[in-house]
Amino acid sequence: MKYAFFFILLFAFMTSCGDKKTDDKKPSEKKVEAVNYPLATVEKGGVATIIKLPAKLAAFEEVSIFPKMNGYVKSVAVDIGSKVQRGTLLMILEAPELLQAETQAHEKLIRAQSDLAIDKERYDRLVEASKTAGAVSTFEISSIKAKIDADNAISNAEKANWQMQQTMLDYLKVTAPFSGIITERNIHEGALVSAALKEKPMLELKQIDKLRLEVDIPEAIAASLKLRDTVSFYVSAFPGKKIMGNIARRSNNVSLQFRSERMEIDVNNANGILRPGMFAEVVLNSKGNATALTVPKTAVVTSTERKYILLMKDGKISKIDVSTGNETVTKIEIFGNVQVGDTVVALANEDIK
Repeated sequence: MKYAFFFILLFAFMTSCGDKKTDDKKPSEKKVEAVNYPLATVEKGGVATIIKLPAKLAAFEEVSIFPKMNGYVKSVAVDIGSKVQRGTLLMILEAPELLQAETQAHEKLIRAQSDLAIDKERYDRLVEASKTAGAVSTFEISSIKAKIDADNAISNAEKANWQMQQTMLDYLKVTAPFSGIITERNIHEGALVSAALKEKPMLELKQIDKLRLEVDIPEAIAASLKLRDTVSFYVSAFPGKKIMGNIARRSNNVSLQFRSERMEIDVNNANGILRPGMFAEVVLNSKGNATALTVPKTAVVTSTERKYILLMKDGKISKIDVSTGNETVTKIEIFGNVQVGDTVVALANEDIK
C-alpha cells in the first residue's frame, strides 16, 4: 500500500508538469509576416521583335465561269492546266431557239425600215403636191408626218431588239476575261447547261503569274506598317527558301472577331513555282509602338476574363486592365491607365490579392 500511494503521487506530479508545459507553448497572439514581392518600373518605348504570322497565297485574279444562257455544250477548247490569253475562246454553246429569235428580230427590223421608207416617200410627194394650191390638205400632210415619227420609233425599237438578240448569241461563245490558267473543268461536250443553276462552274480560271499573299495582322502591329513595306515569307513546299514581297493593299478595317487587319502582299510568280492556296508564314520585323509602355513579361496576368497588371502604390496593390502589343522573352508592351515610372509586381499571378 505504501508503494502504491507513492506511485500515485508521482503520476499526479508528472501530469501537472506536462499540462503547464503545454500551456506555455500556446501563443497569446498570431504573428503576420509581411510578404515582399519583387517589383519593376514601367518604362517608355516599344519592343522590337520578330513576328511570325500565318498567311495564304491566292490568285491575283480568279473567276468561276457559269453559263449566261441555257443551251448545250457544243465544244470545249481547254482543259485543266491549259494556259490561255485574254479573249481566248474557251467553249461554244448552242441554242437553236436563240438563232430563231435573232432571225425573227432581224425580219421585223427590215419590215419596220421598209414602212418608214414608204411613208417618207409619200410625205415627200405630198409636200411637192402641196405647192399647187388646193391639191393637198394641210391635215393630210400633218397625218403622214406623224406616221413617219411613229414608224421611226418602231424601227428604232426593232433595231434594239435585233441587237439584243445578237448579244445573246454572243454569250454562246465563252471567252477568257483575262490571261491565266484553267484550274477546274466540270463540263463536257453535249452537256445541257442552265443559267439558273449555279452549283458548279463550267470552268475555273486563275491568274498565277502574279499572286496575292493574304495575311491578318494584329491591330497593335498593323498600326506601325505602311504600304510598300517589304516583308518576307516562307512556304512549306520550299523549306528555308526566303521569298520577298511588298505590302500593296490594306483593308483599313479591324476584324471584330480577331482584332486584326487584312493586308495583301503582291508576289511575283513569273516562274510559276508558287501555287494559289499554299499556306505561308510571314516574318515581320516589328520596331514596336513608340507610344507604348513596357514591363517585364511576367508582370502581365492573363486570365479567362481579363488581362491586367498589379500596380503597387502607397503600399497597396491594385489591378489595372491593360492590352498588350509586341513581346520578347523578357519584355512586353502594355497599353492602359498606367504611367511611366509606376511600380508593378514583377512576378504577378492570380493568387496575389
